[in-house]
Amino acid sequence: MIRVGRRAVGLFLLAALSRAALSGPRETTVLQTPAGATLELNLRAWQPGEAIVVRLTDRPEGVETVLSFRDRDIPVSGRAADGSGLAFFGLDVTLKPGVYDLGIEDRVQGSPPLKAKRTVEVQPKSFPRKSLTVKSEYVFYPPEAAERIRRESELLGAVYAVRTPDWQGTGPFEAPHPARALPNFGEIRVFNGVPRSPHTGVDVMAGPDEMVRSSNAGTVVLASELYLAGNTVIVDHGLGVFTLYCHFSRVLVKRGDRVSKGDPVGRVGSTGRSTGPHLHWGVRILDARVDPASLLGLDL
Repeated sequence: MIRVGRRAVGLFLLAALSRAALSGPRETTVLQTPAGATLELNLRAWQPGEAIVVRLTDRPEGVETVLSFRDRDIPVSGRAADGSGLAFFGLDVTLKPGVYDLGIEDRVQGSPPLKAKRTVEVQPKSFPRKSLTVKSEYVFYPPEAAERIRRESELLGAVYAVRTPDWQGTGPFEAPHPARALPNFGEIRVFNGVPRSPHTGVDVMAGPDEMVRSSNAGTVVLASELYLAGNTVIVDHGLGVFTLYCHFSRVLVKRGDRVSKGDPVGRVGSTGRSTGPHLHWGVRILDARVDPASLLGLDL
């Protein structure tokens, strides 16, 4: 018999309830490609900040399928555990509501591509607003800090521009810590009376120095101290999917490390622009900043 303490049971139930509450119901859009393959697009809703997983089945031999959305090509080049084609894209938190074209192209070597186009309607979504007070240097940047922030922004851009062609994840994504995650993705932040860009992650209310674990398998592509994000780790899961973990007191991995789902990556802290110990958990899919909770219910 395996005995489990009450605290362990409580944390397990809390994590399960948190995942269920955050992931929410999902919908699937089924499309046919020009060559006759089946595309399934799984997501919570066609709204800003949502992650979308693409599954491709019944693809004829020798055909490469590429989606396009907002001038971004998305090759369905990955392989899911069941052998189906796999790709991801996202609806950025700042995406305006409206009707958008979704291109579908089947490419066969030596032949003209077969093209089709569908439209999707992105619905509006309201985000909360919050005022915070932080040290003045995190709002009105000294010249040396402004230059550092610029360099770090370029570094992050270079990290996110890399597209690893193979899927490195194993199974579905998991929350990096069982503590409660605030539903504050997209929140309009006002620091010391000054509006800033939307909050592009969720705040997980973990305690000081508690362990944070990678939410899926991948490769560490950044493990560094940043001016605003503090001690930060970014994991590349392949196919343009990255998870971001910020404000650590200690980073437990280094750039280039391979991590499995559930491996420790850092300990909760309050470094960078932070009002107290917590984990900032973010997700980037290609060029879209999406709600991490929208990954949790994906069938991978």
